Amino acid sequence: MDILEQLTKTDELTNRNISEIKACYRCLDDIAPDHYRQVAAYLVWHWGIHDIRCAGIGGGQGAGKSTLAKLLEEAGRFYGKRVVALSIDDFYYTKSQRRVLSSEIHSLLETRGPPGTHDVEALITSVENLLLIGDVPVPVFDKGLDDRTGERLIRGRVQHVVVEGWCVGATAVPSDTLKQPINNLELTRDQKGIWRSYVNEALSTRYSRLNSQIAQQIFLKVPSMDAVKRWRLDQERERPFGQRMTKDQVNQFVDHYERVTQEMLRVLPHTADLVIDLDPEHCIANISRN
Repeated sequence: MDILEQLTKTDELTNRNISEIKACYRCLDDIAPDHYRQVAAYLVWHWGIHDIRCAGIGGGQGAGKSTLAKLLEEAGRFYGKRVVALSIDDFYYTKSQRRVLSSEIHSLLETRGPPGTHDVEALITSVENLLLIGDVPVPVFDKGLDDRTGERLIRGRVQHVVVEGWCVGATAVPSDTLKQPINNLELTRDQKGIWRSYVNEALSTRYSRLNSQIAQQIFLKVPSMDAVKRWRLDQERERPFGQRMTKDQVNQFVDHYERVTQEMLRVLPHTADLVIDLDPEHCIANISRN
């Protein structure tokens, strides 16, 4: 229970509190990573005590954001709280909408993922309505098809909303830092910097408004971009064979994410409320607070 001890060392917990958190941990899906079960059991308890209505989980691809989000929903049921996780990925623009962005602004905007390819306004509205009125329809995005496939209806008010996604918590950078390309994608396909400037502008406006809704930012800190590529490739192996990307395709895809991911690795360890350091084997190496 060393992870749980790290999480609770700054809280004034009674023996009853500790027993309750441990009981929640033990009831969570035992197929899920043990350390994420401990984090989920603690966080939902913590949110109830501190009245945290909206939390964000950000971090590199393959860090385990979706796994943690599902465990948080499960932990909510243990505590008698309604926890709903929204993935920013479900709010990707449709394929046809991204094609319009591609033709009107820059060809790289046809590729889903970077800031500027999500309907952030709809996500913000969904969060607000879930906490106020319930019965909220949210889109469903199929990554294999690279398009939306409909929507799901979330019924009833909820106590806590979790927004998870690789760029949740990311912030804009000074425009002069965008001049130099950082990888081959930017060098060959964004020579004038139009795409990365558009991404940065989206972060400074729409995504900033999303960040302002989040009362607790959780950052899953990946050890390196190499780990992101390896973990992203592991995710591909879980998809139907005909919808998988190859290793080279994954590496090229992750290039779209590199600049923002590197900036998150620089900034969020100092600004996120809870920082969870992951080692190359995908285990928690350390937990810290700001």
